[in-house]
This record gives sequence, structure tokens and C-alpha cells, in this order.
Amino acid sequence: MDSTLLVAIGAAVAVLTGIGAGIGISIATGKASEAIARQPEADGKIRTTLLIGCALAEATAIYGFVIALLIVLLLK
Repeated sequence: MDSTLLVAIGAAVAVLTGIGAGIGISIATGKASEAIARQPEADGKIRTTLLIGCALAEATAIYGFVIALLIVLLLK
């Protein structure tokens, strides 16, 4: 196989982390909405926990994107 093709496949696999992050954030947002609907008085705690969780999930996607960029730019 051509090394350029392997680099492209490696970068594509690294970017797939964004799919997992998107699914995780959407599930967490849905569950947080349900929790706020059940207990409106716990709105602040739920929102804080949701934002921390979403930030961690998004960081995973950003790490995958950075790795993909490194693969493409450094392994040409």
C-alpha cells in the first residue's frame, strides 16, 4: 500500500473520536434535561455536572483531531 493512503487512514481513524464525543454529549444532555424536569430545584448542580462532563467529552474529540493533524502534517 502507498504510505500516503496509510497516513490518510490513520488520520481518519483518529478523527472518529469526534463521533463518540458527539454521541456522549447528546446522551448526557438528554439525561440532564430529564433530571431537571424531575427535580427543578437541582438545576444548578445538574447544569454544573453536565458542563464538566461535556467539556471532558469534547476534550477527547479535540485530542483526536490534534492527533489526526499531527499524523497528516508530520508523516507526509
